[in-house]
Amino acid sequence: MRNQDQYAINEEPFYQAQADEVGLYEAAYAARLPVMVKGPTGCGKSRFIEHMAWKLGKPLISVACNEDMTASDLVGRYLLDADGTRWLDGPLTTAARIGAICYLDEVVEARQDTTVVIHPLTDHRRTLPLDKKGELVEAHPDFQLVISYNPGYQSMMKDLKQSTKQRFVAFEFDYAAADVEAAIVSRETGVDAAIAAKLVKIGETARNLKGHGLDEGISTRLLVYAATLINNGIAARAACRMALVRPITDDADIRDTLDHAIDALFD
Repeated sequence: MRNQDQYAINEEPFYQAQADEVGLYEAAYAARLPVMVKGPTGCGKSRFIEHMAWKLGKPLISVACNEDMTASDLVGRYLLDADGTRWLDGPLTTAARIGAICYLDEVVEARQDTTVVIHPLTDHRRTLPLDKKGELVEAHPDFQLVISYNPGYQSMMKDLKQSTKQRFVAFEFDYAAADVEAAIVSRETGVDAAIAAKLVKIGETARNLKGHGLDEGISTRLLVYAATLINNGIAARAACRMALVRPITDDADIRDTLDHAIDALFD
């Protein structure tokens, strides 16, 4: 069995609370309720879960879900070695055994037949059947399952079934208010408050274009990237084009609109 220490978060991940989400999560964990976290890309969902794992003193096992993920990738499989075959637990099974928080990031990217395997862990049973091994894993008392996804990217073909959604309590995240987001960017990078505020204004400009040529606006994560480049000596305009505009669009008109906004703020 793997040691909890390798999944421990030893240093506090910075997270700026926006409402009462910290206390609500603590209550959900105390009851070992499964948690769903929804919100746009780069708004702090993963950082929030990391912060809460640190605050609660619990190990965290994170899984970045993708469309090729199989049930075996989550629960485990038999592997061949010099002595024949041996069973290797997947991240979900490991978390259930050692009492970790298991965080399935962008869970809707996984195939629907894969997400069904989490169902027995999200109700009164708190068990995980390992059919290939003929074992029923009873979840450790400290185990909790957390999933996240971005509703803005989902379609009828990529969404959680109601039978899955209704097994979770949910938090809805969004980008922070401008002054809070600027404080986050400044705190994360050390950039001065005035520059952070300008970066947030560019982010707001892009978010206003969502649905009008942009699938998604500039994330807080990208604002942090831009501030990091500026702190490393890159000119503000170049840093903003590199970190805030070029990653999110190939449309010339939208690119020009955002470039003009950058030029107006950093003249």
